[in-house]
Amino acid sequence: MGDVATGARLRSGGVGLLVAMTMTALTMTAMTAMTGMTAMTASAAPQPGGASLSEVHVTKSVVTAILTARTVGDARIDPASVRATIGAVGVPVSVRPIARERRVATLLIDTSGSMGPAGMQTVVQAVNAFLAAVPTDVAVGVISFSTVPTVVASPTVDRAQVRAAIAGLKSHGETSLYDGIAATLTQLGTSGDRSFIVVSDGDDTRSAHTLAQTLAALAASGVRAQVVGFKTDATQGSVLTSLSIAGHGSVSAAANGAAISAAFTDAAQAIGSQIRVFVTAPRSAHGIQSLVVSANAGGKALQSSSVVNLAAQSPSPSLALPAPTTAPASGVKPLPHSTSKGPLGVAWPLWLSLLAVFLGLGGTVGTLLVPSYVSRAKLRIQSIEGYVTGPKASRGDERSAVSAISASLVNMGDKVMEGRSSTPRTQRLLERADLPLRLGEWAVLRVVAIVVGVAGGILFLRGGSTSTLIGAGLGFLVGLVGPALFLKFAASHRAKKFESQLPDILALVASSLSTGFSLLQALDAVARDASEPSAKEFSRALAETRIGADLNASLDHLADRMDSKNLRWTGMAINIQRQVGGNLGETLRNTATTLRDRQALMRHVKGLSAEGRLSAYILIALPVGLFLYMLGANRSYVELLWTTAIGWGMLGVGLFQLAVGVFWMNKVVKVEV
Repeated sequence: MGDVATGARLRSGGVGLLVAMTMTALTMTAMTAMTGMTAMTASAAPQPGGASLSEVHVTKSVVTAILTARTVGDARIDPASVRATIGAVGVPVSVRPIARERRVATLLIDTSGSMGPAGMQTVVQAVNAFLAAVPTDVAVGVISFSTVPTVVASPTVDRAQVRAAIAGLKSHGETSLYDGIAATLTQLGTSGDRSFIVVSDGDDTRSAHTLAQTLAALAASGVRAQVVGFKTDATQGSVLTSLSIAGHGSVSAAANGAAISAAFTDAAQAIGSQIRVFVTAPRSAHGIQSLVVSANAGGKALQSSSVVNLAAQSPSPSLALPAPTTAPASGVKPLPHSTSKGPLGVAWPLWLSLLAVFLGLGGTVGTLLVPSYVSRAKLRIQSIEGYVTGPKASRGDERSAVSAISASLVNMGDKVMEGRSSTPRTQRLLERADLPLRLGEWAVLRVVAIVVGVAGGILFLRGGSTSTLIGAGLGFLVGLVGPALFLKFAASHRAKKFESQLPDILALVASSLSTGFSLLQALDAVARDASEPSAKEFSRALAETRIGADLNASLDHLADRMDSKNLRWTGMAINIQRQVGGNLGETLRNTATTLRDRQALMRHVKGLSAEGRLSAYILIALPVGLFLYMLGANRSYVELLWTTAIGWGMLGVGLFQLAVGVFWMNKVVKVEV
């Protein structure tokens, strides 16, 4: 009945913790979905009427902009049909052809493994169609994106150079669409008419940037985006649609090479149908107003609108053709964090983290390997040896000089540990774990662990200021708690091993007593023949006895040092036998039998609780392991936990439920015997 009840308790505990973990997962999923919906609804509304306005500038009472017709093929905008309103009031408007102005178009091409050789051949044909239709004064650049975005060709008017660059494209790796768009915005610069054409299936498996970050950067850049979806599903199509909306462009689905080539040709013809408009604002209009420009092209009515601030004047657009903006040749890492760079282009926080790791490891090696303490007595002995042997004294002086820094640190650690309430407990744990460290050395090692933990946390969660701060906090927590947990684990492991050997030790002592040995002789045999840690601990107890301590007191000290209840009972039995008389060997045999029975019962209980403990280990390790995996596989997704308010709430609820589950399962599987 007891076994059945224990098993029922274990199963109920596993089910309860599983329910708690499931609730945590559902909460994380729901809150992440809410975050995604918020990012999608925050994007800008699409521009109506198949046209778009770019390069909008306000100079005194004149608003200038470039009007682009997106959906009229090779037709051109009729200058006489252009009309404009500001604040729903008709205003005078004049037009001028685009001449010697900076116009840059970047071709953003998906070269991930999902495209395949046939897909790459289709893209090459589409790019050639684009180059044939785009005006000759437009500088064209090419960026490919797979695992990382790569600049294939910087913006240039040399069409042969672009064709040669795209001919060598091959599909491989994963997809970093959002990083590719960020690299494209960097290449296009901040002036002139800027546009890009992206061909992709809308999937992203590798980017450091998120969709929300990409939409915000695209909407604020003033760059026009023409999106071509290649073999997309509904979810991927929604991503591409949101990108075209943020870029005031259009999106078209293409399932074959002819459709992709037609989409690229339309994008090139849209660039060729541009004109610059000059709108005179009425004197009654002030502040933020709505600018609406309409025109006809190829018999089709077009309309586009934009919000302008008449109170915020901007410099007039330059009509000269500047040099095209270039970008690094490969390995583009766009939209860098606003972190100042140090030597070799590495951010200063990273240099500081590396320095902290170096100092921490150096301090650890120095504390463990260099002689850390030279007593006054040893110095006097070395000085006397100098008169006899000479050279040996110099070697001692060299060792003393080398260990001066470590000795100072250890002495400082000794002063810190003096008078603390936890010092006696730490001393007992060090003795129980058999670690040859002084209290000062242990204090220095804990400080080193904190420094290394902080540096490692910063390196592990490197990124913006929030990630760096969280990494430093987690590293500090690990460095502070980790050594203490290690010490407790080492002490507990050695104490359990001592407990498991104690019945055999008592049986050996009883056998020695039966052959006529005294108790001290029997314990000396244990010190010589037993396994560790029993041999070392009983040797220490015998050493205390030989310098004048009572045997019972030495055994009590051993029991306290190893935190052994069984040895305390054994000491009590020996003390009673010495006072009232009797057969000590028989008493020790009975004690050994009792201890073996207790250990057998404990092993039986441990076997019954194995399922519950294994469930606890898996359920506790699952969220931690999943977090570490996602941190490496999709870091931008995990960063939402500490970069958004919803993420902080989700993180707090998850940690609370995890703590409740750990406490619950620990109480269920822990059975006192």
